[in-house]
Amino acid sequence: MEKTHKVFDSFLVLQCQSGNKKAMTLLVKRWHARLCKQAYWYTHDLEVSKDIAQDSWNKILLKIGSLKDPNSFGSRALTIVTRNAISWLRKQKKKLEHQNAFQDQYDSVTMVDTIGSNENEAVLLKNAIKKLSNDQQIVLNLFYVEEYSIKQISEIVNVSLGTVKSRLFTAREKLKIILKNKNHEK
Repeated sequence: MEKTHKVFDSFLVLQCQSGNKKAMTLLVKRWHARLCKQAYWYTHDLEVSKDIAQDSWNKILLKIGSLKDPNSFGSRALTIVTRNAISWLRKQKKKLEHQNAFQDQYDSVTMVDTIGSNENEAVLLKNAIKKLSNDQQIVLNLFYVEEYSIKQISEIVNVSLGTVKSRLFTAREKLKIILKNKNHEK
């Protein structure tokens, strides 16, 4: 994220802490889509992700007054959304497992129909990532897509720095193996 955006967000947080309602509204406008996107990454359901983001805003705005470092607003907000999304996933786990099994079967059939033998690298990588554990997928997304540091990821998913490093390393190694095996199948 650009430094100027972070400085402006910090300013808005300070304004919110002093009771400025317009600053709060602006902060919500600036961050709501990103929080929805973060929730969607976990839930894969647009409506649920909007609900999770909305519930998260309640917690974020309640706790904004106790935020000691305004620069940490973004990672704190994403942490709250991530935890809410993970909590929702736990509640929906059985239902999602059944849906995912059906979706995997559908994706396999659709994949063969649509791309045949011309699988491109992006499709291969996406399918390889789907084969990783949920924890590894989360860490990969936060590190490579969202561009968070290992320390920030540690705070967001509430695990130690070593665990984040281990998950990143293991995910990379598994991806290498999966992609190498896929190349040999061609």
